Formats: sequence, structure tokens, C-alpha cells
Amino acid sequence: MEIYLIRHTHTANDPGVCYGQSDVALADSFETELAVIHNKLPEFNDDCLVFSSPLSRCLTLAETFSDDVTTDARLQELNFGDWEGQRFDDLPADVLQHWTDNYVTAAPPNGETFEDLYQRSGDFWQELLATKAEQALVVTHAGVIRALLARALNLPLANSFQLRIDSGSVNKLRHTDDYLYVEYINL
Repeated sequence: MEIYLIRHTHTANDPGVCYGQSDVALADSFETELAVIHNKLPEFNDDCLVFSSPLSRCLTLAETFSDDVTTDARLQELNFGDWEGQRFDDLPADVLQHWTDNYVTAAPPNGETFEDLYQRSGDFWQELLATKAEQALVVTHAGVIRALLARALNLPLANSFQLRIDSGSVNKLRHTDDYLYVEYINL
């Protein structure tokens, strides 16, 4: 199975605003970024599975690949709880530092840990691999892609943020005979 993990394009949010599971608008550059993404990808089979986070910044992109997109809440970005919509600079410095130092096991107030995201996206991943499809596109967020790549590469979760996942990037994996190859990251 060829698996393409695609991060949504740039959003219209100001830099520094926490918007994990908030449904934010796409930037005006969407059409230009869309053309770049499509140029990075091969032609897909008619039976290619297309999955997306239900958030519009992902779903809008996913729907350019197929009329039959399966949305899955497990593909949503990290839930930042009370921090959603706030500027990181406006959060109490000590609280933010504690979370930054311990994000794998510490959650923002009323949010979730990166370990929680890893578990829920891992459940999706196991179901995807069980489909035995030839091709699958997964349009999602940087945190989910990092978690899935950490799973694929057996990385400690704390190291997954060393993987750069740009807006509009494509990551390709291949699953064959119960073995997973990472063909490229952040294209």
C-alpha cells in the first residue's frame, strides 16, 4: 500500500495563535498551494482511499482528490483545550514552559497530551493498514503526521518534533508484507 500523508496548506491565522482543533480558514494562497501539492503527487487509482481530518483546512484539500472522502476525528490536530484561539505569547510563561518541556505527557488545561494524539491516530493507522488498499491519501495536521511517522520509525515521541512538517507537505510511506518503508518526508 502506498500511503501519502499530506498536511493542510497555510491558514489565514496570525502566526503565534494556537489553533489545534479550532476550525480556521485557509489562506488566500490556497489555490496556488493546491497546484503545488497536486504536482508532487502521482495519478491515483480510482479505488484510492482518501481520509481527512474533519476540520475544513484539511477537508477542503482532501475534496480536491476525491468526491468520496472519509472524515475521521482521530486525524484532528492536538486539542489545546483552553489555549485554543489564544496567542502563545499571552499564556503564562511558566505554564507554557512546563507544557513545552513535557508535551508528550502534559496537556494544556482541558486539552490532550501528545501521547493521547499518538494513541488515537495509531488506532486509525492500524485500521488503515488492515484495509490492504493499494493507495491511500490522508490529509491531516503536522502533529498527527509526526505521530504517525514516530510510529512508523519507532521513534520516541519526544523526538518526533525533530521532524519538520511544512504546510502543504507530502510524506510517502509504503506498507508491504507487514513491513513499513518511509520513502520521503516533507516533500
